[in-house]
Amino acid sequence: MTTWQDFLRTRGASFDGDVVSGFGEASAELAAARDTAVLCDLGPLAVLAVTGTDAATFLQGQLTSDVTAMADGATQLSAWCSAKGRVVADFLVRRASSERFELLLPSSLLPPIEKRLRMYVLRAKVSIADASRGTVRLGIGGPAAAACIAASIGVTPALQHSLVIDGGILITMRGNRFLLLSRPERAPGLWSTLAERARPAGYACWEWLTVRAGVPVVTAATQEAFVPQMLNLDALDAISFGKGCYTGQEIVARTQYLGRLKERLALAHVAGACPEPGGRLYASAFGDQPCGTIVNAAAAPEGGADLLAVAQSAAIAGEALRLDDGRALALLRLPYALPAGNERPGRIA
Repeated sequence: MTTWQDFLRTRGASFDGDVVSGFGEASAELAAARDTAVLCDLGPLAVLAVTGTDAATFLQGQLTSDVTAMADGATQLSAWCSAKGRVVADFLVRRASSERFELLLPSSLLPPIEKRLRMYVLRAKVSIADASRGTVRLGIGGPAAAACIAASIGVTPALQHSLVIDGGILITMRGNRFLLLSRPERAPGLWSTLAERARPAGYACWEWLTVRAGVPVVTAATQEAFVPQMLNLDALDAISFGKGCYTGQEIVARTQYLGRLKERLALAHVAGACPEPGGRLYASAFGDQPCGTIVNAAAAPEGGADLLAVAQSAAIAGEALRLDDGRALALLRLPYALPAGNERPGRIA
């Protein structure tokens, strides 16, 4: 048990392992995420630092986004692909300085991603290391999150930007979400200040906010299952089609310019328990063959679960998707527009 976790326990937190499961009223916490603002410990997210004089050049040759175009303090969504153009991980990138970048990704993926990235360093002057212990990650989300930040901290950075504040770094994310990278010694004070206007909540609330923002999070169950466009990363400004070569770029470019995209990320609701990432979807027009894959799911305030899934475009258009246990999905509107022009209908059985 860490000092930070001890502090959260004094504030009423319950834990499932190292993850904050809640503060006593899960349904009320989810309702606050939907209606007002919540404050979450983001311990399940880690920070991977890429530093050195060649850091920008190195990442430019690995990631889907244009890293060299980032100004100091800028943030952007990005992805790292296999040589076959399949997403190994997606994450938020922050350029801290000319020679330091920070990647925010699931803690469960950090060790293998760190090890795998190092294989590509070769002679580049780059260091790659887990920087998670240098911060406490806090999330503030919900319709009133911006007002909470403004009242508590006094500033709200624009989307794709970060600001240095007294005690840490504040980042604006999609979907009424803010990330605060706090210095450990300042975290209790910042938590107490923010908790005056945002309800403390379990990590599940942050997962739900992320799902409703339409932002996919690749996990071990879905690694190397999708090209970036299937995850709507082109709609989320996480792909540059004008930069030079990077790992998997040829496949990503072919998908974009030859109209080979047959699947897209969709937002949906389902009654009952949360399905697991990697679970398959079905539709009558596709017979017994799966036509989609669950990426993320989270308990919803109204009951049931909201989820993000990559599915055949024809199945999405037919609005008759179901889980393998027969539960029907109700499609929801994504909070952003999809690019047009590079899709073609999926197969029909």
